[in-house]
Amino acid sequence: MADATISWISGPVLRARTEKTFHLNEAALVGGARLLGEVIRIDGDEVTVQVYEDTTGLRPGDPVTAAGDQLSVRLGPGLLGNIYDGLLRPLDRSGQIIQPGVIDIPNPKRYPFSPYVKVGDSLPPGSIFGNVHRHDAHVQRCLSPPDCSGTVVSVAAPGEYDEKHVICVLDCDNGEIRELGMSHKWPVRRPRPVAQRLPIKGPLFTGQRILDSLFPLGCGGRAAMPGGFGTGKTVLQQTLAKWCDADIIVYVGCGERGNEMAGVLHELPQLEDPRTGRPLMERTVIIANTSNMPVAAREASIYTAVTVGEYYRDQGMRVALMADSTSRWAEALREISGRLGELPGEAGYPAYLSSRLADFYERAAHVRTMCGKVGSLSIIGAVSPPSADFSEPVTTHTRRYVNCFWGLDAGRAQARFFPAVHPLQSYSQHIEALDHFWSQNGHPQWPQQRQKFLTLIEQQAQLERMARIIGKDALPQRQQLVLLCAELVNEAFLGQSAFSSIDHFCSADRQIAMMQLISRFIELSETAVANDISVENIRAIPELRQLMRMGEEIGEDELERFSALRDAMENAFSRLHREAGSNAA
Repeated sequence: MADATISWISGPVLRARTEKTFHLNEAALVGGARLLGEVIRIDGDEVTVQVYEDTTGLRPGDPVTAAGDQLSVRLGPGLLGNIYDGLLRPLDRSGQIIQPGVIDIPNPKRYPFSPYVKVGDSLPPGSIFGNVHRHDAHVQRCLSPPDCSGTVVSVAAPGEYDEKHVICVLDCDNGEIRELGMSHKWPVRRPRPVAQRLPIKGPLFTGQRILDSLFPLGCGGRAAMPGGFGTGKTVLQQTLAKWCDADIIVYVGCGERGNEMAGVLHELPQLEDPRTGRPLMERTVIIANTSNMPVAAREASIYTAVTVGEYYRDQGMRVALMADSTSRWAEALREISGRLGELPGEAGYPAYLSSRLADFYERAAHVRTMCGKVGSLSIIGAVSPPSADFSEPVTTHTRRYVNCFWGLDAGRAQARFFPAVHPLQSYSQHIEALDHFWSQNGHPQWPQQRQKFLTLIEQQAQLERMARIIGKDALPQRQQLVLLCAELVNEAFLGQSAFSSIDHFCSADRQIAMMQLISRFIELSETAVANDISVENIRAIPELRQLMRMGEEIGEDELERFSALRDAMENAFSRLHREAGSNAA
């Protein structure tokens, strides 16, 4: 017998009359096809349900059944290397759901298990009771659920088992006998608990100079990447997924165009992991929810993704979550809110947009997990503001909850300058926390050099407006030098092609060498101009062209060439001073 019957329906939102008890955020099965939904409002004997699948054909009178649990996903060792929809149901390579209308799809694959505990051991919540050694993926831990603890009654011998096989039996503290498998379920809207939140300590190193050296993201931090159409958000997200030093990548395509997401599904599985030489998919989970998929599932997809990220964080891993894009998620919120008849806020978004964004971004953290390990979850969310307007609500509210803001600029993208991160629209709040990292790597002058680069770029923006009026040659020599040095910073350091065979990735040592070389050029140039050497003569030295091209010409295995270039540059400036002295005589 049905727990409720539909009385009203509008797209993915329906109302149902009931005499039984429903709970907020409880999963529900709708209609004869048992479509998956979630209770989002309760008003007396009427419940409101948002449905995560196509509701075509539903009508008043159809049954609604309570699932008895919150909307949850199954977390286990089979997640890595696969592609899922917004509710963690597997997709085939064509993007089709294998079994629509099913909440919990069992994974039939068997994985090699080795126990970590023995009979009689006490197992606290969230503890490790075994390891899974997949030949095609990262070594993973079998965790007891965070809400379960007790004494081990039995544990399986080493061998191969599927995810639902009973691996460990616990005599729980409340007297209940609990059977544990390699996987367990967890509600997507409830953050997984941790033992302790820790301060940011080291960076999530991306290999992109403009991010690592100017606007670094701490491991366990939150970054927003807003940009208009064509500014390179998706390419930069994929570049970070490939090159950042995270153990696990969770990539969620939330409401993106189908063709664009199809490109991700086609290309990402073919990428090679630069650290191991094996396929990148072995440490990646892709959650695909395109714009033509049910809008309610889009709303749930980022919670699903962050829950998967927390699961791997709880195993003591460094996890990076790429969300592309949170604007499409906010549009789903707006559509559902409109169907519910809620009063709209800014730009039609619901009044709770800000709190929902906070719920998502605050789940990023650097933590000590319940099993005693240290792990982190870093979130990088792309934002697609209409007409590249950074004052629109999603961008504005997101800015309040992130540590790093990487503003992508249409002008730089149109000039074919990538990454198109605008240095004057971006910032990082992790500078002091990461100073120690650069000092340990032999670069104690990093904060001062970083500030010098940003000051030059800001001065360049001011002087270029003046130069357009009076001409660049009419500027004083010191101001012409500012323009030359800012051009060098932009061309030699900030520009970096994701498709370059040499410069697609830049290690910390290479970034330090390039930064110090440019800083030395600036010092020598300022001294030369102070000694009445013209900017035209400085621009004419052949080593300047080598500095401009050093990112493309000096690879990771040729760092000694930076020292040779520095010596050549010093000699070039010495010649300029000698020539100036001869002319004066």
